[in-house]
Amino acid sequence: MTIISKEEVLKIAKISRIAIHDNEIEFIKKHLEEVLSYAARVQEIAQQIEEPSNRNINVFREDSVVSVPIEPIMSQAPVREGNFFVVPSILDK
Repeated sequence: MTIISKEEVLKIAKISRIAIHDNEIEFIKKHLEEVLSYAARVQEIAQQIEEPSNRNINVFREDSVVSVPIEPIMSQAPVREGNFFVVPSILDK
């Protein structure tokens, strides 16, 4: 179990800009120790899990160009200019 001192709790509170009263220090100290112990346990378990390696898997595929007739797609555009969609401007000129 990770042990945290009163000084460390006060330092964490100061860095976090959190005001704590003297009667809250033990309560916070206990909870911080529990969180750190839990995190250490999770890390320990995570190291035991064997993840499949993706280093030898080729995720890159060659692009292929497929010719598609333009008119069926462009006929769905509310506004068009030639073979281009006209959309509202989002940037100031």
